[in-house]
Amino acid sequence: MNTLAVYCADIGSVKAGHFGWARLCAGASSEFSGIRDSPGGLAAEVAKDLRLGHPVALGFECPLFVPLPEEPTALTAARPGEGDRPWSAGAGAACLATGLTETIWILERIKGALDRPSNAFLNWGEFQRAGSGLFLWEAFVTKAAKRSSHQNDAEAAVEYFDSLFPNIAESNAIQCTRVRSLIGAALLQARWSTDLRLLETPCVVLRVDSPQISNTSL
Repeated sequence: MNTLAVYCADIGSVKAGHFGWARLCAGASSEFSGIRDSPGGLAAEVAKDLRLGHPVALGFECPLFVPLPEEPTALTAARPGEGDRPWSAGAGAACLATGLTETIWILERIKGALDRPSNAFLNWGEFQRAGSGLFLWEAFVTKAAKRSSHQNDAEAAVEYFDSLFPNIAESNAIQCTRVRSLIGAALLQARWSTDLRLLETPCVVLRVDSPQISNTSL
């Protein structure tokens, strides 16, 4: 795989200044600089990397799939690994609702800025074998890992991704067998794919539990 560009967007209200993003190259030291509070700026940079032939891993800091358990009383229960911050309550529910529009908007802008077709992946192994395209993942930045700003929270997520690279699938923090995939639906609506199986395909979730990341890949 060529140099992997790793992005994460901390999902939140753009108008209120609660949106931020970060980028680094996996396995290479990076200094974060500049203002990174625009979804349009994020989409433009991701598209630029894809046009240059770089594989891209794009994370969103919001729930990207929800569980579909057989027991109705468990329909709003936390996903395994979420702990005391379930997707269906408080900040999780608010972030999920915001992400419903922002993820699609960003994916549409990325696709529209490409000069040739590019594939999107939710499976890390398939993405590695392809060596190109767009890999989507969920960042779960816990309360203990929060930093001083939304951009800084995004930095924590991409640094954590880098510390795990290339063992991303093995680091998946939330395992669900039956899901409603919100990111899969976003990929379909943004015309990245026509594969309806995406609607029931979960993505990798990387749980960040500390604001200080020990980057072992450098």
